[in-house]
Amino acid sequence: MYIEQGYKGNLGAWNFFVIPVLFMGLMAFNYVSTQALVADGDQSVEQMMTQMIDQMGKNMFLILNLGVFVVGLIGILIWTKFINLQSITSLTTSRRSIDWKRIFFMFGLWSAFSVISILLAVYLAPENYELQFEWNKFIPLLVISLMLFPFQTSFEEYLFRGQLLQGLGIATKSRAVSWIVTSVLFGLMHAANPEVEKLGFSVMIFYIGTGLLLGAMTLLDEGLELALGFHAANNITAALMVTASWTAIQTDSVYLDVSQPTSFSLVDTLPIFIGYPILLVILGRIYKWTDWRQKLFGSVKNRSYFAGESAAIETQQNKPL
Repeated sequence: MYIEQGYKGNLGAWNFFVIPVLFMGLMAFNYVSTQALVADGDQSVEQMMTQMIDQMGKNMFLILNLGVFVVGLIGILIWTKFINLQSITSLTTSRRSIDWKRIFFMFGLWSAFSVISILLAVYLAPENYELQFEWNKFIPLLVISLMLFPFQTSFEEYLFRGQLLQGLGIATKSRAVSWIVTSVLFGLMHAANPEVEKLGFSVMIFYIGTGLLLGAMTLLDEGLELALGFHAANNITAALMVTASWTAIQTDSVYLDVSQPTSFSLVDTLPIFIGYPILLVILGRIYKWTDWRQKLFGSVKNRSYFAGESAAIETQQNKPL
């Protein structure tokens, strides 16, 4: 009953939308202003980013971009704890405590899969990649990535799969609505990324599909732990292993992608429509998920039911032997 954990807060459902609305407003402003700068300066987003990186360096550019999410995550946690009076645990999971083993397992699993996939891509099409590995550049990148990317990915998870998923679920009483809407909003958040300009708006299929995967993980596993591990592994591996001049994350990674993709093709959707469901089936076997239909498409129990369940459990636990 992950969504129902939101009832443990002392304010109404509106409380879950304050920070998400402010953040999405900021993203909308960023998108509009970026497009205006592109139009006025007769430059692409890729060219603008290249100029900024040349001025401040890749590592400093990365630190400044990720530093915003450190503030954002702290803001969400403070809001949850002191404004909504909800515990961080109940925003994270329906379990009694946060399951760190789940986070690290998913992080290790997806990191290994991502590294193998990238190395396979390099092996199959070596002409598309340029080896640029240098220890003196890679070590600082490794430190920055391990320290800051978890803040960025955790912020997005607590925002979309945490506050928004619980808030929309409580407001609409529908798991499906909260799951689908948060996934679409998660995709739209990436609309200003240079990848969209380069590959076309069809690349949003990847972002929304990934949002659906992370939302399904959260609902089926009754907690954010797997989504937190997956998201961190995905972004850290990408930053360390491969980068390109037209991506949002540009680093001193092991490989530089020198290919020039023209669009997001049908082949690119295969990992989303085939790979992601397979991953969910594997995780379902590992963690013994049951009643998938109810968890993804069922109704959200109301506050009185949840309070009654809690009281019944407490009474049962306090019975003398």
